[in-house]
Amino acid sequence: MQDGYLNMELLRFTTAGSVDDGKSTLIGRLLYDSKSIFEDQMEAVQASSQKKGLAHVDLSLLTDGLKAEREQGITIDVAYRYFATPKRKFIIADTPGHIQYTRNMVTGASTANLALILVDARKGILEQTCRHSFIASLLKIPHLIVCVNKMDLVDYQEERYNEIVAAYKSFASKLEITDVHFVPISALNGDNVVDKSANMPWYQGSTLLYLLETIHIGSDHNHIDCRFPVQQVIRPHKTKFHDFRGYAGRISGGIFKKGDEVMVLPSGFTSKIKSIQVGEKLIEEAFAPMSVTMTLEDEIDISRGDMIVRSNNQPQNGQDIDVMLCWFNNKAYVPGAKFHLKHTSNDARAIIKEINYKVDINTLHRIEDDKTLNMNDICRVKIRATKPLLFDSYRKNRNTGSIILVDEATNETVAAGMIV
Repeated sequence: MQDGYLNMELLRFTTAGSVDDGKSTLIGRLLYDSKSIFEDQMEAVQASSQKKGLAHVDLSLLTDGLKAEREQGITIDVAYRYFATPKRKFIIADTPGHIQYTRNMVTGASTANLALILVDARKGILEQTCRHSFIASLLKIPHLIVCVNKMDLVDYQEERYNEIVAAYKSFASKLEITDVHFVPISALNGDNVVDKSANMPWYQGSTLLYLLETIHIGSDHNHIDCRFPVQQVIRPHKTKFHDFRGYAGRISGGIFKKGDEVMVLPSGFTSKIKSIQVGEKLIEEAFAPMSVTMTLEDEIDISRGDMIVRSNNQPQNGQDIDVMLCWFNNKAYVPGAKFHLKHTSNDARAIIKEINYKVDINTLHRIEDDKTLNMNDICRVKIRATKPLLFDSYRKNRNTGSIILVDEATNETVAAGMIV
């Protein structure tokens, strides 16, 4: 059983929606109905609900972990929750709905395979819905499930559901979102969350949990462009492994096989893969996102930050990069400030050379005359690094296409960016 659990496929998903759309209640319902919470947790939630004078058990208390969140009834920080069903393991990033927490949503969504966008059936598509969908498309989250929640408050009407689906489809056509599913639910009563709803016989689709368990995520990783950023060179210095020189790291893209012709960048030297291993076990092939150690047939000087690729398929190489940046820091950007830039296993120093435009994340319009950067701003910038980086566009590969900027003085992460 333990081995089966370890080998299960992992789906990471993020929740997004306007304030009071019921994100936390939905996650509580998923955990509760899929029997993923302990009795003592449930007892604590029941006690808190009674204390608040509620007639029902407030399942949102299962996810709002901070005391301030429970008191205000809102989600402030990104809360990660883990659960599993017999088919899959899940990590949920419960992200806040307020505009001032855009950076929290960007953080929670950056590694997600899927985003759950919640829409209140009474209110329909709001500014927040559009903003979160824009961020999901900006972060290239491959799959979206739009949950039309609180169907119980509109008498489970099919017409209302169809109106919202039509409105969302018309908005989403402007964004680069390809795989969108819609589910009418009531998180409070559990309709169509884990079990089929008797109140909506007109809905013939899957329940939310069934979609989460079966949506195909195997091809979400780029298995075409081979990218292996070297994190560490392994030299055991033991008599038994006297001549061993391995290169450890996490595959960012493509499939590597024993015997493949490869090129090491930036030096440009070529060799063949002699062996690939996970721990002490030798394997014939490896693919993203596996962590492996490779050995090559030739002795080449390789160090942390170098990248092993196929010679006929190389990443871009340059010091000037165009980036969509989300500013995280509560201090505004100071023109000319110097940063540590972190990209895969590589570090460089960098400056923001130019701010092209900011995005108004409510209207999605460009603001070209404002060159300031404040917390939660999303903008298109040109960055100059002190040495050439090996990168792909974020659209092509989320691993080799993302960067973070760290303040040199305070060591705070001030921004994260997607390479255009």
